[in-house]
Amino acid sequence: MFEHPITDIFFDLDHTLWDFEKNSALTFAKILVDNKVDIDLDGFLEVYAPINLQMWALYRNNGISKSELRYQRLKQTFDTLRVQVSDEVIHVLAHDYIAHLSSYTHLLPNTVQTLDYLFPKYKLHIITNGFQEVQEKKLKGSQIHHYFQKIVDSEMAGVKKPDPYIFELALEMAEVNPKNSLMIGDNLEADILGAKAMGMQVLHYNFHKEPDHGESIIINDLIEIKSIL
Repeated sequence: MFEHPITDIFFDLDHTLWDFEKNSALTFAKILVDNKVDIDLDGFLEVYAPINLQMWALYRNNGISKSELRYQRLKQTFDTLRVQVSDEVIHVLAHDYIAHLSSYTHLLPNTVQTLDYLFPKYKLHIITNGFQEVQEKKLKGSQIHHYFQKIVDSEMAGVKKPDPYIFELALEMAEVNPKNSLMIGDNLEADILGAKAMGMQVLHYNFHKEPDHGESIIINDLIEIKSIL
């Protein structure tokens, strides 16, 4: 199924193993109440989710800074909903969101079962565009940190996926040839095309239900990995 034998598997974290949507919703449920922002949570999340993805795409391409990402995704959501929230409160919410997000530990379905299956057979690693101060806490809090030998994040690398350097760094740290590596992630641009350009083999976990793109094998549940590897 893959052109070369695989020794090392690199996972993305958010939307691939760690249930970002559920954990984010729980975080907002807490911090909006704590900061006395009277808003319907479901309505807020419905508007916030696509804005957050847009802001991450900008951040990934160096269009905005980390602080702008954290501010603008909230500011634009409140503006779209026509809810008046002061800049002071938005900055507090942005801080509280990062402070509390990693305290929630829900994983996507079949994460642990899949990692248990792969762990004896392959060396496992993480390549993530997430913020360094948050990603380690997510891995430890959800009790999956021990599965991974190398954890590479965009702040450590100084660039974000799909920039080739973050993949180069991860491959160098893992001491593995790209052709013997497999990247598994949810983002077509950042994970699949980025890794593929480096000569890595790829597997797209289609969390966002994108149409077939022909760039890689597509799975819709992590447990499908057991029948592929």
